[in-house]
Amino acid sequence: MSKLVKLYAKPKLNSPVMLAAWPGIGNVAIIVATYLERKLVFKRLGEVEASHFFDPIGVIVIDNVVEAPQFPQSRFYYWKNKEGGSDIILFIGEDQPAAKGYELANCVLDVGLNFGIKRVYTCAAALSRIHHTEQPAVWGVATSQQVTEDLKRYNLVRKGNLHIAGLNGLLLGVTKEKGVEGVCLLGEVPAYATRIQNPMAALAILKALTTMLEIEIDLAELVQLAGEAKERMKQAAAEAMGEYIDYFTEPIWEHGEGEEELEE
Repeated sequence: MSKLVKLYAKPKLNSPVMLAAWPGIGNVAIIVATYLERKLVFKRLGEVEASHFFDPIGVIVIDNVVEAPQFPQSRFYYWKNKEGGSDIILFIGEDQPAAKGYELANCVLDVGLNFGIKRVYTCAAALSRIHHTEQPAVWGVATSQQVTEDLKRYNLVRKGNLHIAGLNGLLLGVTKEKGVEGVCLLGEVPAYATRIQNPMAALAILKALTTMLEIEIDLAELVQLAGEAKERMKQAAAEAMGEYIDYFTEPIWEHGEGEEELEE
């Protein structure tokens, strides 16, 4: 295993799978991973040497004293399934490196392989024409036709040809290179709301993921967050429409004054 990884534990895991997540559109993958980490109470497994993949671009100063350079955390966690199903290795990266993404993906996968993982899961946002008031669908893609056929049992929407940007997609490519099964679950996100956190898409993915993994978690908190996010998107959409109307229209009286001046 890579010397760039420091392990804090060496648990014996039962038929483990891996879920890896980095920030992306709507922060969908991170919402899924961090929510799962809290609800299942994962234990720390290890971390990646972040200084190898990230270059700090500044420092923090507190009370006129410079702090040491800070790097995005890239950590592994594990959870043992007491019900006898697959244990889970969870990787959460706080940021995606500007370079060395392929090397980081290999580094993350090597940790999973060291513990004998059977499958890798990632999550991402799928930009679509969906309205924020609609229920997001989940698109499932896989590293082989055999696994893709397996997704049909869960009634996942498959979109066909698409591009999955960043490490949430690249990790699956590395997974395929090494002959390991991989699945990416993509939750629909409105194309006009890419800069807003989207717990609605994360909720849809978590429902699909927990069904596939045959585990149960309390989704009530995420349901509430999804409802609050819908209201924020509704307000944002209303404000955007108001700005659009203000920019592309003018009051009748102003229009009239312009006509009089033209007539003169």
